[in-house]
Amino acid sequence: MAEKSTIARPYAQAAFDIAQEKGDLKSWSDMLQLVAAVTSDATLQDMISNPSIEREKIIDIIFAVCADNLNDTGKNFVKVLAENGRLNVVNEIAERYEWHRSEAEKTVEAEVTSAFPLSDSQIASVTEALKKRLGREINLVAKVDDSIVGGAIIRAGDLVIDGSVSGQLDKLSTSLMS
Repeated sequence: MAEKSTIARPYAQAAFDIAQEKGDLKSWSDMLQLVAAVTSDATLQDMISNPSIEREKIIDIIFAVCADNLNDTGKNFVKVLAENGRLNVVNEIAERYEWHRSEAEKTVEAEVTSAFPLSDSQIASVTEALKKRLGREINLVAKVDDSIVGGAIIRAGDLVIDGSVSGQLDKLSTSLMS
């Protein structure tokens, strides 16, 4: 069987094309994230993988939970996914869609994890440095994790910069062991 990301790719592209044509990238992000959250429920996952349960019943459940948060085009998209047995890859579709959206909007989702809360000026400094390095607008989320002892870890797309004390100790330990 093909990998989930391979299966998801054309559906994500189709969703992106529709959203871009309608100038509705944000709304589609919200819809796909919601449907991904709903379909990741363990009970619904069991129903999706059970061939004896009618697709219409699953669609009705998704529509009931999503209520008015899906527009008509979004509902049609969910129906197509259900009819093609692809509700099990909605999370991957949503992730790939976000990649298309960030490429189109020239933005990057980034995360900085530090041992202590960062000040506004530190967050602004990290954002500006990433913007220069990546040549894109940065949507930065700051998190605190005291297990890294000190320093920070920055993740932006495929880029990971580990300037944490725990990361440096791990590197030191590895080099001493070899």
